[in-house]
Amino acid sequence: MILVEQHTGGSVTEQNVEMVERKGVGHPDQICDSVMEAISVALSQAYLKEFGTILHHNIDKGLLAAGRVSRGFGGGEVLEPMELTVGDRATFSFQGKNIPVEQIAQKAVRDWFRQHLRGVDPDRHLRIRFKLAPGSQELTDIFVRPGAVRGANDTSAAVGYYPLSPTEQAVLALEQELNAVSFKERFPETGEDVKVMGLRFRDELDLTVAMPLLAGRIGSEAEYFARKELVRAEMYRFMAERGGFGRVTLHFNTLDQQGRGLGGVYLSLLGTSAEDADSGQVGRGNRVNGLIPIGRPIGTEAAAGKNPMSHVGKIYSILAHRLAREICQKVDGVSGAYVLLLSQIGDPVDRPLMANAQLMLARGRQLAEVTDRVEELLQRELSHIGSFCLSLARGESAVS
Repeated sequence: MILVEQHTGGSVTEQNVEMVERKGVGHPDQICDSVMEAISVALSQAYLKEFGTILHHNIDKGLLAAGRVSRGFGGGEVLEPMELTVGDRATFSFQGKNIPVEQIAQKAVRDWFRQHLRGVDPDRHLRIRFKLAPGSQELTDIFVRPGAVRGANDTSAAVGYYPLSPTEQAVLALEQELNAVSFKERFPETGEDVKVMGLRFRDELDLTVAMPLLAGRIGSEAEYFARKELVRAEMYRFMAERGGFGRVTLHFNTLDQQGRGLGGVYLSLLGTSAEDADSGQVGRGNRVNGLIPIGRPIGTEAAAGKNPMSHVGKIYSILAHRLAREICQKVDGVSGAYVLLLSQIGDPVDRPLMANAQLMLARGRQLAEVTDRVEELLQRELSHIGSFCLSLARGESAVS
């Protein structure tokens, strides 16, 4: 069923208070999401190459347990590596052929760490523990049933929205800047474990940023605070160039306290707090649009690692945001949209039990003027869900 209606609530930009969070690539929760998704993509491609189809798997349970390090100004050493537990279900054999699931997953994990965390050597700084097993007969049977589109493996709901508010855009842009290659080249002493929390109060934006400085590049407490001020100034410069707010206030590593030595600075040996301070878990990172938007409707599903052909927790979570964006960009008169999708287990994923578009309209526009166009767009996008799912299997859409 497709239902198009007018959104009856106000816009988030009309509220006095807005809160938005983003976790960067080196945050332990974000590491878990990204790594589990990398495994799912690698398995999907291996299944396609060997059998011409994507088989049952859900690699969406993961825990990164913090390790232990000794560090000081000028460097340190890893005393105990981080431990990543990879769990849930996969297909280990099909049509009489065995699939080296753990070897594929192991390579995907280590490749991801090498590509995204400069300070982590996955061969020395990481242990991987696998708790993977074949899926239940009923859920694996979904993948051998006839039909071009898989049946949903769960009854689940998702929501997406567009456009991002100025606050959401600012939080997203700042974290992306702090972890950009160009920024790391200019400030190589900064780690990847970035967290940005944005608070908008009326037209003023208050940003709290946590980002470690690397112990191996900081020789003293004085050097730490000197480099910190240079980084803070660069953040202010970046935000000033963006504009859009009456005033921007920026807080950086607020637990720091001069005169306390190592106890008063945020140093990291590897660039991530998973080295000794903080563990991570799938589903606690960003939503699929890259943000944790307090005050917006968000789904409960963790999209990372889920099967891209049948698990609506992934498919609908990403599709809902895409549909909201398509509606706003392609239907004249729509200024904002929320899209809600609900599956029923067993039904083809291109036939949701409900596809609901809640629209914010431009001044002077009426719902009747846009309803047919929005319904057509939703029907068209759902009819192409097979190719959309294959794009998810190639890792072409971010999941956090």
